[in-house]
Amino acid sequence: MITFFRRICVTFIVLLHLLLALAVNYSFPHYDSVFITGGDVKRMDKDGIIDAKNPADGPTRDVYFIYTKSPQNPDKVMAYRNEDTAWGFPFYFKFNSADVQAKAQGFTNSDRNVTIKYYGYRISMLNEFRNVISLKESGTDTSWPIASYVLYFILFISLIIWVRKINKAFTPKVSENLEK
Repeated sequence: MITFFRRICVTFIVLLHLLLALAVNYSFPHYDSVFITGGDVKRMDKDGIIDAKNPADGPTRDVYFIYTKSPQNPDKVMAYRNEDTAWGFPFYFKFNSADVQAKAQGFTNSDRNVTIKYYGYRISMLNEFRNVISLKESGTDTSWPIASYVLYFILFISLIIWVRKINKAFTPKVSENLEK
């Protein structure tokens, strides 16, 4: 029975740490080195892009999109969302999406390599796009998400400590007075 509770606790701690690692992966910045091929602005509401199939049914907002291709593989393309985070999560306090879009338009169809700093995932099935935080001309340099790596390391150490504590808590204690 003790091993069952130990397994439940360890499973809970592992799942909790995986969830925290997923949150770090989603919300902390990543970097891509790309060529910018175009940009677009679309009207959206809570249900996604407004079109004939999805009419507006509430407050709407303009969302910019930046289209890119990989310098290593020109057939690999990616669309990024460029939307203000304002005061919401993740807390980038980004209020300059129009400026970032103007900068992206300046790089359109040029041979200049651009580093895009972004957060989020591209999930085609859910119509979810990575959100651009900033752009800069990079040449061939690509930045590394050091803060993410530090947090992954802290989460890993935390996982090891918690698993050890749980194993120690569920280990039967040997009585010192067995022979007396």
